[in-house]
Amino acid sequence: MAGTNPYNHLLRSIEVQGKTYSYYDLTSLSKQYDKLPYSIRVLLESAVRNCDNFQVTQEDVDKVLAWNAESKEDTEIAFKPARVLLQDFTGVPAVVDFAAMRDAVSELGGDPQRINPICPSDLVIDHSVQWGANALRNMLIVPPGSGIVHQVNLEHLARVVFTGEGDSQEATVLYPDSVVGTDSHTTMINGLGVLGWGVGGFSLVVLQHLRQIGVVGCFVEFFGEGVAELSIADRATVSNMCPEYGATVGFFPVDAGSLQYLRLTNRDERHISVMEAYMKAVKLLRDYSDSSQDPVYSEIGFKGYGITEEKLSAYGVFDYEGRQFTLRHGSVVIAAITSCTNTSNPSVMLGAGLLAKKAVEAGLSVAPYIKTSLSPGSGVVTYYLRESGVIPYLEDLGFGIVGYGCMTCIGNSGPLPDSMVNAIEKNELVVCGVLSGNRNFEGRIHPNTRANYLASPLLVIAYAIAGRVDIDFEREPIGVNKDGKEVYLKEIWPPRNEIQEVERKFVIPAMFEEAYSKLKGNKGDGINDIFLSLFQELPPIAPIINARALLLLGDSVTTDHISPAGCIARNSPAARYLATHKLTPKEFNSYGSRRGNDEVMARGTFANVRLVNKLVGKAGPRTVHIPTGENMDVFDAAERYQDEGTPLIVVAGKDYGSGSSRDWAAKGPYLLVSLV
Repeated sequence: MAGTNPYNHLLRSIEVQGKTYSYYDLTSLSKQYDKLPYSIRVLLESAVRNCDNFQVTQEDVDKVLAWNAESKEDTEIAFKPARVLLQDFTGVPAVVDFAAMRDAVSELGGDPQRINPICPSDLVIDHSVQWGANALRNMLIVPPGSGIVHQVNLEHLARVVFTGEGDSQEATVLYPDSVVGTDSHTTMINGLGVLGWGVGGFSLVVLQHLRQIGVVGCFVEFFGEGVAELSIADRATVSNMCPEYGATVGFFPVDAGSLQYLRLTNRDERHISVMEAYMKAVKLLRDYSDSSQDPVYSEIGFKGYGITEEKLSAYGVFDYEGRQFTLRHGSVVIAAITSCTNTSNPSVMLGAGLLAKKAVEAGLSVAPYIKTSLSPGSGVVTYYLRESGVIPYLEDLGFGIVGYGCMTCIGNSGPLPDSMVNAIEKNELVVCGVLSGNRNFEGRIHPNTRANYLASPLLVIAYAIAGRVDIDFEREPIGVNKDGKEVYLKEIWPPRNEIQEVERKFVIPAMFEEAYSKLKGNKGDGINDIFLSLFQELPPIAPIINARALLLLGDSVTTDHISPAGCIARNSPAARYLATHKLTPKEFNSYGSRRGNDEVMARGTFANVRLVNKLVGKAGPRTVHIPTGENMDVFDAAERYQDEGTPLIVVAGKDYGSGSSRDWAAKGPYLLVSLV
């Protein structure tokens, strides 16, 4: 059983603005402390504060304290995050599990109301841009329209230091904010100095064994004088991309810039004062210009599209809105300013607005068939874009605000015109999507855009105007205006000092105050939807005998090939299932909005149109029922095998499961091979 914390002798007092707080003085724990990276210090504080020699032991504390740069051995430690961050795609299934547990506990004669999150949990409804669930106790639900989960976390939810005031924690004990989220891009918060990562990174254990190079599984911590020159938004962008460079976190310790950002985003001044005093006391406040503060750190192919020479000149002609257009390889058909990666960064968002203004004034436009969109990460972005006067110019180019949430980045780009799709498919064209997102896996953005490129918001606009990605902006004009004059990108690109001047004038604390003052969580008593069962005893693990291969996959099969995302194709098993429940295609919505429904998600697993199953030999969500040789949808084959009582396996190569959305990338295949 839990006992008294053996480190209570480290408790010290600190007074800030007339109020006394306590904290664990890690600096007196060991001389080794000053050599620890700042991210490791956060782990150490958690272990010390939560040590009860039951869930967290003194051995766990010793393991963290013994970290050194030379050690190459993996060490498992106990870690209790300060809070949990959920978003609808991966958070709603967790809430569904709570509901299932409540039902099961009730059936077993227990009190279902005892099933609640233990630590503070925030659920931000962003991906599906709709809301349809109540919250559990000790859980805050941030409704649709507030913004993308990671940007709301950065601008509003992050505490940086917990003070015990307003939270269900011990009264006045100070400790660092840390967070575990159900989205792999929870890492974005590390740009503010809050240690955080996504639990999706742990779903596919095989990933750890297949990717033993680079920074996979590592804490990457940034240091050096140059870090101080990066804005928090820039740091957050680098931290957000952490899943793409394979690390667990990309951490920027808290410094004076972090405190200034908190003031900019209208955080409470008293809280900032307490935070600063505490972080100085435990040596968690970084001065990047002081190299003496540097801890001791450990070490710090593009496949192509198979276009033959004779097909390089292929093109397709289609009609749209009474006009005829031509598509070629490299043509842009989707251009989206989207995702928390960039929309949290005022410099690039205002830069995009100023570029749009100069482009419109130069007489440039975007082809009407290109699907353009602007989905800010939060309402704050709308405020400063509107106040700076650039929204009309963005709208002139087609970049009107379509909502707040993860849209094109998560596959919610919507349909392309049928005439365009026919031209793409008939001529086997590699057309492109350009987005300010964080993932560009095949089939994620849209089934018909085989090539998808990540770019800053400014370049999204530039490529939309150009209409193609195979352009040399240095030597070729970006477009021709109505007078026939060629215009080059360098002629309309806004200079950095102009962007900075607009940012200083229009990005102010009052915007954050107004955007989040109306934010209210919906706290309910429970949820009625039930999908799973709870057992008093675990079922035995059975051997796999006489199994068939459901799929034979090669290398680099990402979570976007595995996990359902984006729109539900009308000819898919998921669509057929929904049709049996009297839903029409316009009501299908996306896999993201139905992520709590295991029937839909199982049918959408391996439904990516770019999946290459070697049993079939070409891209598509199909497989071969081996005994009969029949070519069929993956789910249908799994069902057929179920009827036959045949166990199943999936054979895959290196880097299977890289990427995010790993919850259903693990559960979906399990459901398919467990149908029997």
